[in-house]
Amino acid sequence: MADNNNKFNSTVESLFSGMDSFVSAKTVVGDAVTVNDTIIVPLVDVAFGVGAGAFSGEGKNNAGGGLGAKLSPSAVLVIQNGQTKLVNVKNQDTMTKILDMVPDIVDKVADIAGGKKTRKDEAVDEAINDITGNDNK
Repeated sequence: MADNNNKFNSTVESLFSGMDSFVSAKTVVGDAVTVNDTIIVPLVDVAFGVGAGAFSGEGKNNAGGGLGAKLSPSAVLVIQNGQTKLVNVKNQDTMTKILDMVPDIVDKVADIAGGKKTRKDEAVDEAINDITGNDNK
């Protein structure tokens, strides 16, 4: 019986020996990617399962084990111009997409109501002025 426990323990140890390099903090929060002035950080769901067993009957030495894992993207953290936005990329239905858009819409409405122009608006106005020859702002 002690021999069975030893085989079981060694099987489980073999399964978990490389687990720390397989599942780490970077598999849940990925490496940040910088594009111009935007930082993008991927967020991932991690699921894994482990099974192990040992049997010694009639002089046979039996042991076995298995490990399975699933990594799937769930969201992306976008940091731009001092603002942080969480973009859901998993299970997006229409309502979720609308709710994700609400903060941007509120910001744009507030900017328009306050007469504030964004950099994009100013660039468009400048391009129109260049084409038409007007210098009105």
